[in-house]
Amino acid sequence: MRWRSFVAVGDSFTEGMDDPYPDGTYRGWADLVATRLAAEAGPDFRYANLAIRGRLFPNIVANQIPEALAMKPDLVSFAAGGNDVLRRTFDGDGLVSRFDEIVGQLRANGSDVLIFRFADVMARLPGQRLVRPRVELLNRAVGETAARHGAILVDLYADDTYLNPLLWSTDRLHLSPAGHRRVAAQVLTALGVGCDEEWLMVPAHPEPTPWLAARAADLRWAGQHLAPWIKRRLTGRSSGDTVTAKRPSLSPISD
Repeated sequence: MRWRSFVAVGDSFTEGMDDPYPDGTYRGWADLVATRLAAEAGPDFRYANLAIRGRLFPNIVANQIPEALAMKPDLVSFAAGGNDVLRRTFDGDGLVSRFDEIVGQLRANGSDVLIFRFADVMARLPGQRLVRPRVELLNRAVGETAARHGAILVDLYADDTYLNPLLWSTDRLHLSPAGHRRVAAQVLTALGVGCDEEWLMVPAHPEPTPWLAARAADLRWAGQHLAPWIKRRLTGRSSGDTVTAKRPSLSPISD
């Protein structure tokens, strides 16, 4: 086992929303992966998760990346840009160039680096015409960056299983517990580490919802999730404004 330390960097995807622990904090795929790596590596294994929901790419790069570089971990996961593609100010070329640069820095620092092609979250969200080309741009760049720097690519976009709505939470944007388990399994597979086969099991795809019931569900979703999101954008607020990293330093997985 060559990884004795793992640092996870990013936003809500890596923080673990919406896969709650009993105390209300979030677990998510990164915690699941860390637990499995710790079982392989033994008591010397250390894990940090710096990810915070709502963070944009520049904030992640300015704050989390320097911390990750300073820790000099054996393994780093870097997933960022998902919040940026939803903003009017999205600068695709600038983000792609900076993404490549950061992965190069992490690799030069001696870390193996995990990067992701994002799953197709837009299938059930408004704004597909605007956002989908941005996601495709970012996903293409991720693949090219992985090849250029020898990073470990986890291709969620190629997995049509993520079209199953039961892999997503009620907000339609974050993964459900089943979704996080599947990501964890795919990460461990990419690392060449075995995992619980149940993590790859997916709930049966639900039957199609009658049109009227589907529209009623859309209205409830818009009131509960879309409207608060829009309000935060208009007021310059973020869901992560009062949130700090759940594991800000490398520590044993039992901590």
